Amino acid sequence: MDRHDEELKKGLEKILQVFAGYYDINQDTPLVPFDAEAEFRMHGEEFLLIRSAKIIEMDSREFVFFAARESLSAQEFEALQEKAWETGLARAEVGAHHRNSDVILVILTWKVDEEAVRQIRKSRHYKSYRFGLQGWSESRTAVVELSTGKRYFSRTGDTLKRYLKVV
Repeated sequence: MDRHDEELKKGLEKILQVFAGYYDINQDTPLVPFDAEAEFRMHGEEFLLIRSAKIIEMDSREFVFFAARESLSAQEFEALQEKAWETGLARAEVGAHHRNSDVILVILTWKVDEEAVRQIRKSRHYKSYRFGLQGWSESRTAVVELSTGKRYFSRTGDTLKRYLKVV
């Protein structure tokens, strides 16, 4: 194992530790081509004075896919993003109480191609279910270039900054 592989592995472990506080982590059997996965589930209810007078009930989920790569080309970024988005949509349990099922992609790499940087910044996926009455799905992407310390985010990925402070 060379130095880059070790640093990628250490960086991934640090990020997974941050996510482990709120997410269920799967490093043993992640979906190929990812190195790890995480899932967050939240169920909320609101009542009017008493429990029997339930106003609203909602379910939120987030599916996070982690990839560690020596380098990231535009083609590889596109393939990882599409696989994460398709898998996340397939796992969404859309129904009367569905609020959102978001798909997050976190990539650690040693080097990012310039074309990939442009794609990362422009990337966005969004889907509403029954015109938003049964919620939505949205994608967020973050890429960390370990050789320079730079971080790249999709249009909606800025919320991931706090998770990536550890690398």
